[in-house]
Amino acid sequence: MQVRSYLDDTYAEQVDTRVIAVGEREGRAWAAVEHCLFHPQGGGQPADHGWLDDVEVVPVRDASSGLVVVEPVGDERGWPGFADGQPVRARIDLETRLAHAALHTAGHLVEAAGRAQGWELAANNHFPGQARIEFTAPRPDPRLTEPEGREEVLTELRKAVAAAVAEDLPVTAAVDGQGLRVVSLGALHSAPCGGTHVHGLGDLRDVELSLKVKRGHIRVSYSAAHGPRR
Repeated sequence: MQVRSYLDDTYAEQVDTRVIAVGEREGRAWAAVEHCLFHPQGGGQPADHGWLDDVEVVPVRDASSGLVVVEPVGDERGWPGFADGQPVRARIDLETRLAHAALHTAGHLVEAAGRAQGWELAANNHFPGQARIEFTAPRPDPRLTEPEGREEVLTELRKAVAAAVAEDLPVTAAVDGQGLRVVSLGALHSAPCGGTHVHGLGDLRDVELSLKVKRGHIRVSYSAAHGPRR
């Protein structure tokens, strides 16, 4: 049984654990550990960067085993041949993790602000430099057809986001009755999610938004950073 520790504590930097499986995926060696600290790419969030003992690794989901496994970065010349049951230390690049968590959390906040406008979520991306939430509007909003109106809507979104950050709403996760992990921003917004998140919206810094409307889709691009640790 693999414990997905990356869902338990965004801020955990390392853990002593053991290898529970080894194998090959597309011709590349991999290892899986019992307490998996590594978030794989998925749900619009990029993968963690980290190390297994002193080996630089990247996590991926292995479809055949259902495990999150780690593969060596680059070629396999430094791969030591981990053995099933071997004690190891897993470690992540915490700065990268927190950058991803801030972007993912800010994405939920942008979604909440868009839903308050009556929009529906169409797509999301939480990658650095590409972060955006896309919406559709079930009812036409004449403000979105003119530059002045779009600027008015963008101002409303910015105010809503800034207010939630200033209020420092807590960010929590819980498993619902259907077994889904649901992430909540206080009472403002809840959504099923398997990503990493900050402790509270007050951890966010430098949240910037821009808005474009094209072919019926409303795209809110954004950036965000993690503030000083509290």
